[in-house]
Amino acid sequence: MWRNTAARIVLGTLIGLAGCGNPSAPVTGASGEGGAAPSDAPTADTPEGAVALFLGAVCAGNDERAASMLTDVARRKTAEMDLEVAPPGSDTAQFQIGEVELVGEDSARVACTWSDLDQDGARAEEHILWVLRREAAGWRIAGMAPTIFPGEPPLLLNFEDPEEMFEKLQWVQQEAMRRAQAEAMPGGGSPRAAHRPGPPGDEVRR
Repeated sequence: MWRNTAARIVLGTLIGLAGCGNPSAPVTGASGEGGAAPSDAPTADTPEGAVALFLGAVCAGNDERAASMLTDVARRKTAEMDLEVAPPGSDTAQFQIGEVELVGEDSARVACTWSDLDQDGARAEEHILWVLRREAAGWRIAGMAPTIFPGEPPLLLNFEDPEEMFEKLQWVQQEAMRRAQAEAMPGGGSPRAAHRPGPPGDEVRR
């Protein structure tokens, strides 16, 4: 389906340009793949460990492992729509886990920095917040909230509700195009002028 293709492109762009402050030591490339796991290897017993496992699988291009780190609902819903919520693997990608915020006993938000080489060979990094929930098997990822436009609130993409996620991704594409056109117009003002609000519930609420 064309929507799946469009979603993979946008999701790949968002995940490939993700990040946040206060990083810890980076875990890079396909770290953790193959061989004996070190004693300090991440586990799903903590929110930050679950994110590290997921992103490590993404770096290695291991879609099956990445999917296993989603919540039960997210895994079922994305499978029903034949959707993968991770871009192709990259041996030049790196990520750093940042601040962890517990929301009650069974929910958490984990900030991280993801970086990779752009088309010019320069390393680029951006901001993202992962939304997790504790399940019987450990912490699992329910969605992500990337900062799409600098200086504006992050956009919550709920992996457990792919239909809503598609609507938001379509809005991102349309808004990015609108801003690019506004910047290209002679004498055009700031692309944030006449900014159209996104779909309801895009901000990560506390």
